[in-house]
Amino acid sequence: MEIDKTVADKYLKTYMEEDQAGSAELIAFPKSTEEVQDFMKEAKQAGKKVVTVGSQTGLTSATYPQDNAWLISLEKMDKILGLDDKTLTLNVQAGVTLAQFREFLAETPYFYAPDPGNKNASIGGTAATNAGGMRAISYGVTRDNIRGFDVVLANGEKLHAGSLNKKDATAYDLKDLFIGTEGTLGIMTEFQLKILPRPAFEKSIIMGFPSLDGVANAIYEVVKSPVQPVALELLEESGIRYSEEFINKKMPEVKGEAFLLTTVAENSADGLDFQVQAIEQLGQLAGAVEVRELSETEAVAMWEIRDNILNGITNRGDWKMYDPVVPNHEFTNLVVEGKRLGEIYNVQTGFFGHAGDGNIHICVLRDDQNDQEWADTKKAYENDLFPYVAEKGGLLSAEHGVGLEKKEYLHYFKDESYMQVLKSIKQALDPDNMLNPGKVFSLD
Repeated sequence: MEIDKTVADKYLKTYMEEDQAGSAELIAFPKSTEEVQDFMKEAKQAGKKVVTVGSQTGLTSATYPQDNAWLISLEKMDKILGLDDKTLTLNVQAGVTLAQFREFLAETPYFYAPDPGNKNASIGGTAATNAGGMRAISYGVTRDNIRGFDVVLANGEKLHAGSLNKKDATAYDLKDLFIGTEGTLGIMTEFQLKILPRPAFEKSIIMGFPSLDGVANAIYEVVKSPVQPVALELLEESGIRYSEEFINKKMPEVKGEAFLLTTVAENSADGLDFQVQAIEQLGQLAGAVEVRELSETEAVAMWEIRDNILNGITNRGDWKMYDPVVPNHEFTNLVVEGKRLGEIYNVQTGFFGHAGDGNIHICVLRDDQNDQEWADTKKAYENDLFPYVAEKGGLLSAEHGVGLEKKEYLHYFKDESYMQVLKSIKQALDPDNMLNPGKVFSLD
């Protein structure tokens, strides 16, 4: 196992680009679960804290190293171990990225359903945050598409969580316990992923509305209808503009100020036609000024614009993103509130998100504020945003996690009894608080 005692700068900050570099004594690059076990045993003996690093695409500073911790990067655990078409299972190491999945499965009749925007994310990272993505409305989030995995505990022991069986009422479900814990309970190393047969037919449709009110009505009508969209995404003018500038492409001409982009898929042409016609009718009833079926070329371009909204925002300058989730009927109300707060605090905002499951991505963008003004603006925005989300029955994070960036707001959403159970689980599995300490919540 390669161990480097000179830690490269890129591991001392995260995608969030913190003000100061973190501190780490060394970084290890294991290539197997056994090497992860050996590393954890050495860390325990040395009394060191351990932070697990993947592709560093996270948005909450969850992999930011502190207090001269030991880092363990899973980026060299990047092997696709095999596809079992008897159980429709893809076996991979934790460092394999979504882009690798796509390339590998492109030559097969199968696909992996979760579709987070950043295709450089690794399976270990998406499991650590329980990432959702654009197809969650139909296929569920990451945990719904993992059959099982090997996980290394703080003491170096390995266990396997989950199984290839479709049902399991055999004792506690440890699979779902570890997923979404941001590296605080164990290090997931090898996964058995659920894959699905690729639908025979697919069609994307874009609906343009004069305002967010029509979008709200369309979301409600689609979600409660028999239609089963694969994806249902909100596209708002500012987000589209940033993406178009970044990739130097224009979206197809569609009337409207706010848009819903949806994809439907079926195994029969008749079934696809039914879905498309139903979507079009629902959009028109909700007040769409234009409903347009996209050609295959247009659909590829349109989804490329959707995929690059965050890249466009990032390219523009300093930014901060929030990923709250609310019940579906509150989705556009949250967008309106986010815009209102942007006007109050004189900050530009951008919005995009998963309309089908109530998850909106809210971005605030820095203009000419100095460092202190920018910090104060973000804090004021958050102090108003998160109580509003809680009041509407929403949650702090839908798919990015809590990390360091949001932990101070967790109390709006989880009461003391809930937090005590979380702390008890952490103390039972990691009594020395070795794994990613201080992330998500503090034990004190």
